[in-house]
Amino acid sequence: MARFRFRRNRDPEGHMSLGDHLRELRRRTVISALAIVVGAVFGWTRWVAIYDALTSPVTEVARTKTAGALTTVSFSTPTDSFSVMITVGLFVGVVVASPVWLWQIWAFIVPGLTRKEKRITVAFIGAAVPLFLGGCWLAYAVLPRAMGALLSFTPTSGSNIIDVSLYLSFVLKFILVFGLGFLLPVFLVGLNVAHILPGRLMLRAWRGAVFMCFLFTAVMTPDPNPWTMVILAVPLVMLYFAAVGVSLLLDRRRARSDPSAEWLRVADDEASDL
Repeated sequence: MARFRFRRNRDPEGHMSLGDHLRELRRRTVISALAIVVGAVFGWTRWVAIYDALTSPVTEVARTKTAGALTTVSFSTPTDSFSVMITVGLFVGVVVASPVWLWQIWAFIVPGLTRKEKRITVAFIGAAVPLFLGGCWLAYAVLPRAMGALLSFTPTSGSNIIDVSLYLSFVLKFILVFGLGFLLPVFLVGLNVAHILPGRLMLRAWRGAVFMCFLFTAVMTPDPNPWTMVILAVPLVMLYFAAVGVSLLLDRRRARSDPSAEWLRVADDEASDL
């Protein structure tokens, strides 16, 4: 009797058809979604405490108001509480399940690696999780200053009644975007490991990369104070150059051990064997 196979045998050289790629994408998406749901269950059990932490910047501004003026987050409809619980829980699920979905993304982008490159991959995934959490923490640390600056334009005698859905949408996107931004070096090195992006090319593009880091923080930071932008942009720039340095070391090692990587040492204005 034939046995049903849940997974196809992989090509030893890592070659996959379009259908195999789509099935692989579906499988890894389902695994990531299940991990996020498991993390969300934990978030739903603690959502009130997490909500209080996320709205603490508004609470701090409310203490500076004069008598009769309000600064608060408003639940304007009967379903807002349930919506907030779901939103906060999913946010916690994304953060808690970050090791799982980061691994699934990486494994889908760079399949078919050698044994040595797989060891490097494990090291980079070990770096990706702290970087993602560090980016989320830095954004959360800057959040009180940003919200204070935005609400400071309202006179002390005026009220700020903020819809809870709009507030959480703004805050959670702000935190998650910077968490994802801190993953930039991991994916740059991943592209280098996959023989797609040489370190030399990243080094040549450093001026544009630095500009894009500052532009990214300028767009994503609600605080008009330039120091907030600098606080968030400098770590991104440092991480970019760290990725360049690691990629250059990998290129040099690859060029010494693999004759087929000779193209890495060819100057930009010369033709290579490729």
